[in-house]
Amino acid sequence: MGGMSALPGHPAYTVAVRALCEFTAKTGDLDLRFTPSPTAQEGIAGHALVTSRRDEDYETEIPLSGDFGPLHVRGRADGYDRRANRLEEIKTYRGDLKKMPDNQRQLHWAQVKIYGHLLCESQGLGQVHLALVYFDIGSQKETVLHEEHTAPALRAYFEQQCGRFLQWAQKEMAHRAARDAQLKAMRFPHADFRPGQRQLAEAMYKASNRGVCLLAQAPTGIGKTVGSLFPMLKASAEHGVDKVFFLAAKTSGRQMALDAVDIIREGAPLLPLRTLELAAKSTACVNPDKACHGESCPLAKGFYDRLPAARQSALDLMLPPAPPADDSAPAPASFLALDRETLRAVALAHDVCPYYLGSEMARWCDIVIGDYNYYFDISAMLYSLTQLNDWKVNVLVDEAHNMVSRARKMYSAELEHASLRMLRKTVPEELKKPLDRVHRQWNQLEKDQASEYQSYATLPEKFMGALQTAATAISDYMVDHPSHVDADLQNFYFEALMFARLAESFGDHALFDIEKTEGARASHSNSVLCIRNIVPAPFLKPRFESTHTTALFSATLSPWNYFGDMLGMPDTTAWVDVESPFVAEQLAVRVAGHISTRYQHRQQSLRPIAALMGQQYQRQRGNYLAFFSSFDYMEKAANQFAEAYPDVPVWRQSRRMDEAERAQFLARFTLESEGIGFAVLGGSFGEGVDLPGARLIGAFVATLGLPQINPVNEQIRQRMEAIFGAGYDYTYTYPGLQKVVQAAGRVIRTQSDRGTVYLIDDRFGRPEIQQLMPAWWRIESASPT
Repeated sequence: MGGMSALPGHPAYTVAVRALCEFTAKTGDLDLRFTPSPTAQEGIAGHALVTSRRDEDYETEIPLSGDFGPLHVRGRADGYDRRANRLEEIKTYRGDLKKMPDNQRQLHWAQVKIYGHLLCESQGLGQVHLALVYFDIGSQKETVLHEEHTAPALRAYFEQQCGRFLQWAQKEMAHRAARDAQLKAMRFPHADFRPGQRQLAEAMYKASNRGVCLLAQAPTGIGKTVGSLFPMLKASAEHGVDKVFFLAAKTSGRQMALDAVDIIREGAPLLPLRTLELAAKSTACVNPDKACHGESCPLAKGFYDRLPAARQSALDLMLPPAPPADDSAPAPASFLALDRETLRAVALAHDVCPYYLGSEMARWCDIVIGDYNYYFDISAMLYSLTQLNDWKVNVLVDEAHNMVSRARKMYSAELEHASLRMLRKTVPEELKKPLDRVHRQWNQLEKDQASEYQSYATLPEKFMGALQTAATAISDYMVDHPSHVDADLQNFYFEALMFARLAESFGDHALFDIEKTEGARASHSNSVLCIRNIVPAPFLKPRFESTHTTALFSATLSPWNYFGDMLGMPDTTAWVDVESPFVAEQLAVRVAGHISTRYQHRQQSLRPIAALMGQQYQRQRGNYLAFFSSFDYMEKAANQFAEAYPDVPVWRQSRRMDEAERAQFLARFTLESEGIGFAVLGGSFGEGVDLPGARLIGAFVATLGLPQINPVNEQIRQRMEAIFGAGYDYTYTYPGLQKVVQAAGRVIRTQSDRGTVYLIDDRFGRPEIQQLMPAWWRIESASPT
């Protein structure tokens, strides 16, 4: 929660006013009924409006700080009226203020009292007038609550709160000191680095040393996870870093990070490294049919009263074992990471919500492992905590070639007219009028649009006004009727909020488009409205700037300028292309330049592709993967091959495979098996799949992986051309070839592997395409069969 000061003679533990109060003054139920709060932009605008109503000599954003023993407490008070000697804490809200939970109000008073003490100390005041100013975003009216306090009374309150926190802070300081001492002494967990692994580790450490971001292209098979986590942990002790966030695109990536932590701790058994895995709320929720408040969910009732014991139990599990008294004593038990299952068990043992216990434990852990969205999306928890607590963090982004597509989704929003039509039939009477207004404005948009797809330069003002009014009405209704649970209404509400929130920052980085389809009845057309982010850079730039170092690593991060431009990487970002441990002799890469896989040529490509695959299989029997651009193309190719080579075992990826079906597909690849698995490029089997040795000896890639040419992608191409001057490459070439290289990368996993890759399309013969392939490949032409 706090940061450690390195200055001799100064307090050793720094804590933000809000964080201190949340620890010491929050009691009672977990209660989300008074939320969601206004958006960040609305909150900033609300604060600005309130302060603009004050006199000219009214001071805003006053930095205040004070000490209590080793504690250094700091923050910024919202406003101070010197003439009236009134210190104000401004809170924006929606809904009925009377419905605000008492524990939330107590927290607000605690904050303003702490600020009151710090102000009295800095200004030499004998007393101060404290005010909580609640600003209603909807009506723009203020409700002001007043209290008079003397300086001695505020000092006593400050010391009481700090005293409650101090025992905890002293334990945290002891943990941090022990952690850093062990990290400095920690050695690499293996006898030596793998080829390429040292180069990656050095680049990571140097980036942290310089406090810059890093793009690291590093081949599969060098041990990227340990090779990135180890140097960042060493850097934590050397560079005063509070936490390392390891962010992965998939569950498998999070597991690899947990495994890497285990490997590192095996080499440093006394290292007190607190490690937490965060799960999605939908996964962690024990009672999905209940609302997040004490009257509905038993795990929310009294949450803050039971939290201290649950928090302590979780931390106790992560303590390193005491060393044995003598050599004959048994080895101490290994200490645990708080993975999803362990965290859930602790939470349920104390009758608290696992998801919100995880949010709390993120404050106290050294490594936090989670999905990209925990730091990068619009309401990212780890980013918010970093800002609130002024943490110094290093962020690792695994398989970072996924970041562009994932970030685009984080900052895009859709609304479907058919969903609104259905919702209007079932909503309570109070909501029918505002939803009808949205419906009418939507009908007009559909009527005005002649074509099926249309992109617009601006957002429709009347529709957005109606949508905002409807969202406010739904919010008010939900506050007034907390027991009313309607999943469809709630889904529409959150979609509308997201849409309105993205509308506030709409610009060149996004498209607004409407796609129409015919409804079930001729009189009803349906449409989808989309604010479609295409350049995430404006949103991600502040995320990178708030870290000490962010390192993005993947086997496919070329060209680096594409990722720098799209993600908003700082100008000081370092780039390293880690030398491959593999050599050209390990992988035969052949271009089948006599075949075209373009859409109009696909039917005639089936027979020569089947012949090429069959002849390679007959030359060298074993396990192969064959990748195609779509399920339809894959099915036709698989049917053609099975007809021509009925004796060769074939298995196919199916649409919407669940986890068990994916595991079953991969289980066909054994050391003894033979056959060809047919899959779709960019799907479950094109990356993150590890089939070393004889489990996979070759791959056929019958596509360049280029995104489909359609109205949306053509709009994106035009915008990419206008912004970066590289429309086709940024829209089609680079995203497509990343998938190709990822798929081909399934073949060579270790330095002892040997294999063959066929790149099936005449365009693979072009020099500009081959420049985007791994440097260690030696590409040859395949003879026509």
